[in-house]
Amino acid sequence: MYALFEEAGKFQAGRVLSEAESSAQVELDSGKRVKVKAANVLLKFEKPQPAQLVAQAQALAQDIELQLAWEFAPEEEFGFADLARDYFSANATLEQQAAALFRLHEAPHYFRRAGRGRFRKAPAEIVQQALAAIEKKKLVQQQIAAWAAELAAGTCPAPIREQLYRILFKPDKNAPEYKAVVEASRATQTAPLALLQKAGAIDSAYQFHWKRFLFDHFPKGTGFPPLAAPAITQELPVAAVQAFSIDDSATTEIDDALSVQGLGTGTVTVGIHIAAPGLALQPGTPIDQVARQRLSTVYMPGHKITMLPDEVVQAYTLQEGRDCPAVSLYVVFDEATLAVQSSETKLERVPITANLRHDQLDQHVTEHWLEGLPSEGEVPAPAAALREPMSFLWRLAKQLKAQREVVRGKPETFNRPDYNFRLADHDGSEPDGSETVEITVRRRGAPLDLIVAEAMILANSTWGQWLAELGVPGIYRSQASLAPGVKVRMGTKAAPHAGIGVKCYAWSTSPLRRYTDLVNQWQIVAAARHGRTAALAAPFKPKDADLFSIISSFDAAYTAYNAYQAGMERFWTLRYVRQHGLETLEGTVFREGLVRADDLPLVLAALGSENLPRGSRVRVKLGAIDDISLDLAGTVVERLDAAPAAVSDADDTGEDEEPVAGPIAIAVDVAEGGEPDNAGDNLPS
Repeated sequence: MYALFEEAGKFQAGRVLSEAESSAQVELDSGKRVKVKAANVLLKFEKPQPAQLVAQAQALAQDIELQLAWEFAPEEEFGFADLARDYFSANATLEQQAAALFRLHEAPHYFRRAGRGRFRKAPAEIVQQALAAIEKKKLVQQQIAAWAAELAAGTCPAPIREQLYRILFKPDKNAPEYKAVVEASRATQTAPLALLQKAGAIDSAYQFHWKRFLFDHFPKGTGFPPLAAPAITQELPVAAVQAFSIDDSATTEIDDALSVQGLGTGTVTVGIHIAAPGLALQPGTPIDQVARQRLSTVYMPGHKITMLPDEVVQAYTLQEGRDCPAVSLYVVFDEATLAVQSSETKLERVPITANLRHDQLDQHVTEHWLEGLPSEGEVPAPAAALREPMSFLWRLAKQLKAQREVVRGKPETFNRPDYNFRLADHDGSEPDGSETVEITVRRRGAPLDLIVAEAMILANSTWGQWLAELGVPGIYRSQASLAPGVKVRMGTKAAPHAGIGVKCYAWSTSPLRRYTDLVNQWQIVAAARHGRTAALAAPFKPKDADLFSIISSFDAAYTAYNAYQAGMERFWTLRYVRQHGLETLEGTVFREGLVRADDLPLVLAALGSENLPRGSRVRVKLGAIDDISLDLAGTVVERLDAAPAAVSDADDTGEDEEPVAGPIAIAVDVAEGGEPDNAGDNLPS
């Protein structure tokens, strides 16, 4: 005796070994023995063999026309054998009964299950809807196949081109465009990104990186809604100073300026003046919502995405020739010893007499000139007139740096230069990637750099300590120690920053460019207005959940923005290599298999460097450039030294420590829906 039974939604047949009232022991063709509930046994038969019955029934089932069977079926509940008798004949065979069972089971859009072997016909409107859905699915499947064939043949269909970034980085696995790429990738045994490249889906490597970044972080575009800069209603006194700023020529968000008073009197007052959007913008307003969504200006060679609309920036930037609203920190020093005597914060309007520019002055404003010696070439007039205050600031900067190094326990080292990127034939609009790039070295720790850096560290640490003393929360950056692997962290409580060598450090000097600085400025303004009661008046209170939310959002956004900047700097560096036809370069082995170029901001994997000691100087022959993965490999062809020099993975510069620059790895497994991996330099603080 044989039995056909249902188990876990599947039909099986086998030889009955024994039966009880509620179950039976059945041996399958495989030899496996299973216990089957009596209610699950649908047919018992003596012949043919189980496998033969199933095969014949499955073949016969495909000949049953579902629409005709649906019309034959009774309105009330029925069994599969009943339908077999109505459809085939009153003497339906065993095979026909099994065929009816299989066909009914596989057509839920026509027949709904009502129990083991029992069914009920679906209403006519449900059948029509189901048939329409099946037809639609069939057409979609045909479209997927057609698109996959085009991709395999080297052509990218327009709908897939339009969904390129979603397919690669945030795929909807049910979308036909995604399924077509997966199908073509499997058929051609080609990685999805390579497949799409070959099919011409990526017209421009630059646009690929740019649009990918926008897709991830600015899906609605980079434009601003119509926003007007609110006026500062508070009457502000005009400061009795002549302040000047020091920035690059491309800088439009001028956040900080400096002033010096009392030279030659024995007591010198240094003013650190910070643009004051916080005096007009308020938390929760439309402009604040835009700033909080963006969190920082995004920088890249030849272009930037500002945190605030240009109209708002220009209302508060420290533009020369204007009396600009500012939050000013005045620090009084003994002119001889440079010891701090006192500090004071004021809300005021500050006359800005000059906007000095690094790229125009760095070659003239040298250590020798600041120490009273002649300069190489004529120093431009605005800077020449400021020689005395800048000389004092230079002396002060060296002193402040030395004091921080005592706290750090060791001197800061600058192992690598900074590089400036300039797009020579760029008209100021959004680049397209075809521009000629110029890369120049900007020495880290140069006088103007050090003057500004030390002044900003002084302001950020002084204000951070002041807020802590008043019990006003702020957003701090801290580093527990200089031990390897100890990272800079952000929090709401003042804590030492070992990398910089200060008791606490609260970013406050770039409120036009970083949202954390704007938040801290609101807190500083409250402290300046209310003093000891500032904790009650400040916008953000102790243990404010909003502050923690801002820190979390800012950290993620800032990391992503820095990675993108590093990626685009690498893009332009590789373009520089191509434009100048560089076939070899000299560099230093600093990690197993990796070489850092001497004269370019470039790290590359170099075959033959794996077994060389760190610090070895080598000449590397360059290989092919991949503008999409931003990869460039090379081969060591010559060692240039006899013994390696000491080398460090990163500069010992505390807040400016940055990871090794390398290629952006686009590791996308479309079939598994993987996310891309990025690696790149962080934007220095």
